[in-house]
Amino acid sequence: MASVLKNSRSLRTGLPGATRTFSSSSHRSSLPFAFLPSNSLDPKHSRRQKGITEIRGPYYAPVTKTYLDELLSDWGEYVDGVKFAGGAFSLMPEDRLKGLIEVAHKHNCYVSTGGFIERVLSASAGNKDVVSKYLTTCKNMGFDVLEISSGFLSIPTDDWASLIEFTAKHGLMPKPEVGIQWGAGGDASIEELESAGTRDPKWLIDRANLFLQAGAHMIMIESEGITENVKSWRTDAISAITSALPAEKIMFEAADPDVFAYHIQNQGARANLFIDHSQIVQLACLRKGIWGTGGTFARVVTFEGAQK
Repeated sequence: MASVLKNSRSLRTGLPGATRTFSSSSHRSSLPFAFLPSNSLDPKHSRRQKGITEIRGPYYAPVTKTYLDELLSDWGEYVDGVKFAGGAFSLMPEDRLKGLIEVAHKHNCYVSTGGFIERVLSASAGNKDVVSKYLTTCKNMGFDVLEISSGFLSIPTDDWASLIEFTAKHGLMPKPEVGIQWGAGGDASIEELESAGTRDPKWLIDRANLFLQAGAHMIMIESEGITENVKSWRTDAISAITSALPAEKIMFEAADPDVFAYHIQNQGARANLFIDHSQIVQLACLRKGIWGTGGTFARVVTFEGAQK
């Protein structure tokens, strides 16, 4: 991770083809409206432990190298990671994939595989050699984080923990995704998910703690069954999770403005969140407390003394 999160990045100036490099710590002083007060958040250069934002890359909409470079040139200070979805990276030519990953790294963002390990495990029947080849290829392509989800799979908890350790041995940061909904991850209808049933939040919490002990870098909380594809949100599950697990080790999937606004309202501006790339501006404004909806406008605040 240290090789990815450098202390400087290049931004475009007003001159064609020109760039200037500066430390991320100087980001605020470079803003023309820095004299206006806004919430104090951990700066990106210090490798944020809280207030992490991961954005979705190519899937529902294509994300090209040029688009990502432009997006992060403007908003990179508010983005910590870029995540592929649906195994999209497996369909890209090697040079194009590496180019996209290099752009993210240029802007000090880690890159995550998303939960494609489910497809690898299913297709290989869990064959260790095939999984190892997948992990090695991900590492060679430049990925930093390997998400380990199992929304469609029934996998023993001990095997899941072993896969976390196996992933770390390949030089990747394991990020297991856990949830309360069986069959999550496939955009199933509310009726389909209801018929599949949900687990008790304690099931999620127990496994998250075990996975952290096994070396998980972060725990991704699956939104389906909690705030996605449900008739009513399971706010009780959110409360149980945030009360039982360390804030710096959990990230909620929140690719809907109402959902990430709820998490900011209830966890504060430093909640770790996964959103779509199209939503980064809205979330950044909300975290900084400069804008919001009727329910959040001027109500999201931080205290500078709490910054580490």
